[in-house]
Amino acid sequence: MTTPAAFPAAAPVRAVIADDERLMREQLRARLAEVWPELQVVAEARNGLEAVELVQQHRPELVFLDIRMPGLTGVDAARQIAQMTVGDDEWLPEIVFITAYDQYAVEAFEQGVCDYVLKPAERERLAITTQRIRSRLARRGDPGADDGQAVAMPLQQLLHRLAGQLNPGGAPKFLDWIQASVGSGIQMIPVAEVLFFISDEKYTRVQTATTEALIRKPIKELVDELDPALFWQIHRSTLVNVKAIAGIGRYLRGRQIVSLRGHPEKLEVSRSYTHLFKGM
Repeated sequence: MTTPAAFPAAAPVRAVIADDERLMREQLRARLAEVWPELQVVAEARNGLEAVELVQQHRPELVFLDIRMPGLTGVDAARQIAQMTVGDDEWLPEIVFITAYDQYAVEAFEQGVCDYVLKPAERERLAITTQRIRSRLARRGDPGADDGQAVAMPLQQLLHRLAGQLNPGGAPKFLDWIQASVGSGIQMIPVAEVLFFISDEKYTRVQTATTEALIRKPIKELVDELDPALFWQIHRSTLVNVKAIAGIGRYLRGRQIVSLRGHPEKLEVSRSYTHLFKGM
C-alpha cells in the first residue's frame, strides 16, 4: 500500500460522492476511510442533479463525480459546479472523476486540473489520488507555491474535451460572432477580436482593441459557448482571450493581474485560477 505523505494539521476536508450505483458509493467510501481516515464524506448523490445541489449546499473541498450518471453527467455537473461562487472570490472544490473507462484517464485527466479513480476503486490508485489532492489543498492560499507540474489545462478546457469524448457526434460548435449593443445600435463582433469579457450583475462587457459593447449573457453561459483553448476563465466574472495576454504581474496583496496587448486595462486573477499561469 502506498503511504500518504504527512501533511500539516488543518481543518477536516469534506467531500461529496456522486455515483448512481449504491455499491460503488459504498465501496469508494470504505476505501477512502482506509487511505484518508480524516476525510469527512458529508453527502452522497445518486445522479448529477443531486450532486450539484449537494455541493451547493455543503460547499465541500472535494467532489467525486461518476462520469456517466442519469439526468446530468458527471462532466456536466462539474461544469455547473465550476461556476459556483462564494462572497467576493471564487470557491472551487477539487474534482475527482470516477470512471470505468481508462482511456479518459490516460488522455485527459493526467493533463488537467482534475483527477480520476477507476472503477472499482483500488486502494493503491486511490492512495495516489488522495495524496495529490491533499497536496493541492495544502498549497491553496500560497500564491508563491510551485506545484512542480507543467501549466495545467484550464478546467473548462478539460471539461469540454471530456464532453466531446463522451459524445463525439455532438461536439459543441463554438461561437464565431457576438451580437452586441454598441451605443444605440447592434454590431456583429468577431469572437477572435475580443480581448476579454467581464460581467456585472446585469450585463457582460465585450471589449476589443477598438470597441466596447454590451450583451445580456452571463459568463457562466459564455464559458460553454466559447472555445476554451482561446478563452480562459480567470475570475468568476472574467474571460480573457489567451492570445491577448501580454504578461502576468502581481498586486501588493499577492494577487495575479493580467496585462493585455492593445488595451490598458488590467484583469485580476482569482485564487481559484492562479494555476493557469504557473510556469509563465
